[in-house]
Amino acid sequence: MATAKAHTNIALVKYWGKKDQDLIIPQTDSLSMTLSEFYTTTQVVFDPTLTADQVTINDQAVTGDGTNRITRFLDIVRQLSGRHDFARVNSHNHVPTAAGLASSASAFAALAGAASRAAGLHLSRRDLSRLARRGSGSATRSIYGGLVEWHRGHDDATSYAEPIMEKLDFGLEMLAIMVNTARKKISSRYGMQSSVISSPYYDSWKDVVAHDMATMKAAIAARDIPAIGHIAEENALRMHALTLSADPGYTYFNSETLTAITAVRALREQGLSCYFTMDAGPNVKVIYDRHDRDQIVDGLAQTFDRDRLVVSPAGPGIEIWDENN
Repeated sequence: MATAKAHTNIALVKYWGKKDQDLIIPQTDSLSMTLSEFYTTTQVVFDPTLTADQVTINDQAVTGDGTNRITRFLDIVRQLSGRHDFARVNSHNHVPTAAGLASSASAFAALAGAASRAAGLHLSRRDLSRLARRGSGSATRSIYGGLVEWHRGHDDATSYAEPIMEKLDFGLEMLAIMVNTARKKISSRYGMQSSVISSPYYDSWKDVVAHDMATMKAAIAARDIPAIGHIAEENALRMHALTLSADPGYTYFNSETLTAITAVRALREQGLSCYFTMDAGPNVKVIYDRHDRDQIVDGLAQTFDRDRLVVSPAGPGIEIWDENN
């Protein structure tokens, strides 16, 4: 029996599209920030008396496709470890599921950590990153804290994440505007594949990411928060342009997403250095220097209730512990 705790991450340079659906090898590199306020804690025990995997999330039994996806992941762990027992998985998600807040990243990172340790494996962080990727692409980055780069690679061995700066020594911080925490209608997996197949701009997106990765890493090295925010904002808008240009076109935005974007831009026009980013969901994340936090929160509170504004500094990497420790 083992337990793991992993945090979500929000991409500053986005991952949007797979080259290999089975191994979850991405089309491009990506770069993210792990968040302290959103996380998943998962306990796994392999039990020879079970006749099937049993999964509980937030004290609710999971069946159907949800269990199948976790069983397929556990099959990889069983293959790596040589174990054949079914597992009991008990997970608590401290982040809304499938709402564009990277719940699958923390969920599969925590599952990778707990399941591999319970199966008797003591994986390096790189190998744990590779394993987590097999459950959810962005989970590969949630093994680490702080700022993290995912190398797209070309096969299972070469596609993994590694930290750029695990403990931030400058004031980069995020705030999530909780626009809508309901499950989104179009999954990230479906949305990515639709964009890859049908957007006429997808090849240009790969060039955009290559450029943004270089400029983002330079901005991080310079501790230049306005540059980091600007690059992340433009990268997010261009990613969402892929959803609008797919066939059929779709969007993760709703009216409050646009309200939030307008509010952030208004604060910027007033002289506050703040920028927005969005993943595959309507919720907006704001990037800023922590020294400006109070002014930014006060400004956004003119539009959104304060309980919908969640401040999150950079978070830590995965923690794993055996049940008897």
